[in-house]
Amino acid sequence: MPGDEEVVEEGEMEQMGGGRMEGLKEKKMSWGAMLKRLDSLDVESAKMPHGHGHGHHDFGWGTTLRLAFQSVGIVYGDIGTSPLYVYASTFTHGIKNEDDILGVLSLIYYTIILITMVKYIFIVLRANDNGNDKIVVISVIILICLFQAQRFGTDRVGYTFAPVIFIWFAFIGLIGIYNFIKYDPMVIKAFNPAYIIHYFTRNKKEAWVSLGGVVLCITGTEAMFADLGHFTVRSIQISMCSVVLPALICTYTGQASYLRKNSHNVGDTFYASIPGPLYWPMFAVAVAASIIASQAMISGVFSILQQAVSLGCFPRVKIVHTSAKYEGQVYIPEVNFLLMCACIGVTAGFQTTAKIGNAYGIAVMTAEAITSAFLILIMIMIWKTNILLVIVYILTIVPVEYIYLSSVFYKFLEGGYLPLAFASVVMFIMSVWNYVHRTKYIYEMQNKISTERVREVASRPHMHRMPGLGLFYSELVQGIPPIFSHYASNITALHSILVFVAIKPLPVSKIIPEERFLFRRVGPHELRVYRCIVRYGYTDLRSEKERFEELLIERLKEFIREEAAFMPRHDASENLAENEDASMDSSDSSNPAENRGSTKHVVLSHTGNVDPAEDLSMVDRASNAGIVYLLGETELVAKQGSGLGKRIIVNYVYNFIKRNLRQGDQALAIPRRHLLKVGMTYEL
Repeated sequence: MPGDEEVVEEGEMEQMGGGRMEGLKEKKMSWGAMLKRLDSLDVESAKMPHGHGHGHHDFGWGTTLRLAFQSVGIVYGDIGTSPLYVYASTFTHGIKNEDDILGVLSLIYYTIILITMVKYIFIVLRANDNGNDKIVVISVIILICLFQAQRFGTDRVGYTFAPVIFIWFAFIGLIGIYNFIKYDPMVIKAFNPAYIIHYFTRNKKEAWVSLGGVVLCITGTEAMFADLGHFTVRSIQISMCSVVLPALICTYTGQASYLRKNSHNVGDTFYASIPGPLYWPMFAVAVAASIIASQAMISGVFSILQQAVSLGCFPRVKIVHTSAKYEGQVYIPEVNFLLMCACIGVTAGFQTTAKIGNAYGIAVMTAEAITSAFLILIMIMIWKTNILLVIVYILTIVPVEYIYLSSVFYKFLEGGYLPLAFASVVMFIMSVWNYVHRTKYIYEMQNKISTERVREVASRPHMHRMPGLGLFYSELVQGIPPIFSHYASNITALHSILVFVAIKPLPVSKIIPEERFLFRRVGPHELRVYRCIVRYGYTDLRSEKERFEELLIERLKEFIREEAAFMPRHDASENLAENEDASMDSSDSSNPAENRGSTKHVVLSHTGNVDPAEDLSMVDRASNAGIVYLLGETELVAKQGSGLGKRIIVNYVYNFIKRNLRQGDQALAIPRRHLLKVGMTYEL
């Protein structure tokens, strides 16, 4: 199903067709031997068609620099606008000692260096003013416009926003240098971390509480990894090191220099420090940059949910790939709408930047702490990093993050509870969906129909083979789904040709029609039952206007011709029928990497060619008689004897979520006039 990337297990003989002639000669040369059995549809359907692959590591410098330019407009709006409020949020009760400015500036320096640069740019990216009612109304209008722009995609939005953010960084950097030279160049002393110690010594608890304001200097940092799907590691590193970091260091340093001579303006540091002639131009750019600041989070949400859907951890939603060049640039209309509603609700409910800032601080630092926990596991278990380097990371960056985390939780009741409430709701939905989705898949695998069972059903005396071609859609990418037996038991007629169809999305932009369909015969030759995997790239459109039926029939005929030339008669088909299920089950624990290396050597015992004329004639007659789309619609209920919790989750929560999602026929773009839904109840 679109949006759900199923993993096909190994365990069948290699006997592929569908227009791909590569490897056929090797099969013909080795008819006498039998090697390790592989699922041909697993191996072949996962192959990247030649010339269509997509990989960030293949990007040249031209593409990397374009992505770096776009990333400025998408990724850095949030962290780039932090200078608007960091000092005001830190010194909420004014500046009591001029050296406190140096202490806070030193905190800003080393927070950005340790968390933004060291942790994210060089480590994580490797694991690929109180307002009145009129300000609130304006904010709501701006939010609506911002979310409406998302449909144009990251590529266009990035090119549109990037120049504005570039101008913003140039302005704040140059103004920072101006203020640094004009007011107090000696603030450069803040690079000495001793000023941090002095700051805490003088202010004690107040210094600890003020960390909730200092942490705002890195808000948006966590979006770098979330937005990685839209860009590349190198492009983000280039834009951060060449544009963002120098501008931030200059502006924070310049503001500190200004405050050393004008400490009474701490509540309006940013605008008060702007030179007179530049005030209004800077104000206009600041407003534009603030509007764009949310883009990093929006794009990050799209990217993360795309991955969650593919892992079966989030309900099926419509995922629109907005770029044919970059796989990760996606737009999710339903989620975009929900985000817009949530943002408008928070803006209208809180109305003040103080509470929103408290909520944001907890969200940021909780994400930082979770990221560090997983990063340590990755360093130890996957990267096999030297244990001394892991210890250095744990002793330097982790304590800094947990000190900040303890500080932001001080404001938990003043708006800080909001992100945790949102996270709890989303986590509950994801957990329910993943649990039921996984349980359903296990049920289908345990109750899948064997090839022998298909033969037995089709051979019943009262079972009629009516003219026509039946396309039986299923989420089960391997094997025959249990709903087929339910269908055959209640309707004693099967189409003269039956094809079990599964959709498999691949991480490539487009797949040419000649490489889209992969077929495999199910059971004996006379059954005329096939399995078909239909592969789509992320920019391929699935619609009723597509030549789907015509292409499928063409590829099926070509498969029959190739099978007749290179595959055995009924002997081998019977062998496949007997061994298919056992081989699939035994392959569950096999090493996919080893299996894939053996695909070219799969062989069959040859007993002579099969005349394809009869099968081809059957296909023509069946397609002329009519094509029917059979779509399995399963109702999931908890089996008798299940606990109260399971009954609530499966019978009510999951089914409520499912009823409010896109239906399968809509997602698959099936012509409704040819659609027949087959219902069945699964007792999980």
